[in-house]
Amino acid sequence: MGNVYYVYILASKRNGTLYVGMTNNLERRIYEHRNNLIKGFTKKYNIHNLVYFEQATDVKVAIEREKNIKNWKRKWKLELIEKDNPGWKDLYDGIV
Repeated sequence: MGNVYYVYILASKRNGTLYVGMTNNLERRIYEHRNNLIKGFTKKYNIHNLVYFEQATDVKVAIEREKNIKNWKRKWKLELIEKDNPGWKDLYDGIV
């Protein structure tokens, strides 16, 4: 079985501050963000809600997708989130 990589978006609240990241272990990475184990942007701005994620089986594809989403206009990111998660539900409990 091959590796799985995740591109994800965290939000501070509905329509709040967003963070886009990529990992090979979504559960662990979101746990680290939620518990402020990672210094930086998500800790500083209290960005802990997992509002979107997608999977890729190729690390290069995942990295490219993360870079692309990071460069998107905010409106496009909001539309991506709301397409699959219109209520901005925190998806973390569904992955643990």
